[in-house]
Formats: sequence, structure tokens, C-alpha cells
Amino acid sequence: MKNLSRNLRIALGILSLILGFAGLALPILQGWLFLGIGLVLLAKDVPFFQRLSDKLERRFPKLARMRKAAKRKFTPGKKP
Repeated sequence: MKNLSRNLRIALGILSLILGFAGLALPILQGWLFLGIGLVLLAKDVPFFQRLSDKLERRFPKLARMRKAAKRKFTPGKKP
């Protein structure tokens, strides 16, 4: 089951990146949005995307705070 969720996350991340790159050229897709989603999905499993995510969080601290808040909100477990 763990391997299935990892494979699904990687597949969705790659699909999001493809849509993101297509969206940069096509006016009907939001390319940056899909690139961001792909980055977040792949950061856990692909070291290159983890480094890129870390670099973006250091460059944009507000982005890091928003990402951590979203992670707390959508992570199952203890609720405050």
C-alpha cells in the first residue's frame, strides 16, 4: 500500500509538471500552478525537487510558512 501511494504521488507529480510546462505555452492553462503542484508532489521522493523546494523556501519565507500551514491543515492526526 505504501509503494502504491508513492507511485501514485510520483505519477501525479509528473503529470502536473507536464501540464505546467504545457500551461506556460498555452493561454488556457495555469502553468505556474501546475508546476508548483508537481514540485510539492515530487519533493518527497525526488532529491532534485527536494533541493529546489528547500531553495525556494529559503528565498521566499512567506511561501514556506504557507506550505507548513497547509501541511498542518491537511495532514491527518492530532488537531489543535
